[in-house]
Amino acid sequence: MSLEKKVAVVTGGSRGLGLGLVEALVAEGADVTVVARGTDSLKAVRDRLGVATIPADVTDRAAANRILSDIKPDILALNAGVTPPMGRLDQLSWEDFSAAWETDVKAGLFWLQAALNLPMKPGSTVLVGSSGAAVTGSQMSGGYGGSKRMLWFMTKYANGVSQELNLGIRFRAIVPRQMILGTGIGDAAAGAYAGSMGITPEQFVARFGALMPPRKFGDLVISILKDPQHADGIVFGLNGDAGVTVMEGAAA
Repeated sequence: MSLEKKVAVVTGGSRGLGLGLVEALVAEGADVTVVARGTDSLKAVRDRLGVATIPADVTDRAAANRILSDIKPDILALNAGVTPPMGRLDQLSWEDFSAAWETDVKAGLFWLQAALNLPMKPGSTVLVGSSGAAVTGSQMSGGYGGSKRMLWFMTKYANGVSQELNLGIRFRAIVPRQMILGTGIGDAAAGAYAGSMGITPEQFVARFGALMPPRKFGDLVISILKDPQHADGIVFGLNGDAGVTVMEGAAA
């Protein structure tokens, strides 16, 4: 699959992993629109990469419907998410514990529903950002791991709806299997865990093996879109050492 002139929308694409994916998509010749809340960061990515930008709250259902209806993307990447408050289970308020559910899962529901109900065009692909915390948990980030597992489930549910209604839309969950510095969530989580162990964040993330900075993450996602061997996968693990592995799907 060539990405030249393909139309892509990336939520949360002005920083972190989302920005790494935007950079990779632009390098492939895609026509990219970045959706995020921060106007300053949107201006910076627009000026540097020449992408279109839309300031919006990803938890706004009307915005999700409007953006997908207006742009009609071939590729939708749902990357936006909140950095969850860090703390032990006994220290977190319900508001802290549920932050990722109120943002990441709520936004995921609205954008997935928009993709299915418009619907997006046959042959389009929706990428849903999950996390390695969905596999192993994350005891210092409250409900974050559960929220990312729910997005994993929702990706599979959306595929089922697409098949039932013969929509031809493919939904894929992206699961980074390591913490990544240079991202809001990665920095916060690595700092919390490293602090509890008396080591530096750099020493903590080194335990995962080879680093996977945001641009490398973006290039691995591009390989999922382009490589025929990944065509039947549903859930993909990404790692600096192993690259892309199919966690669920026909090749798993």
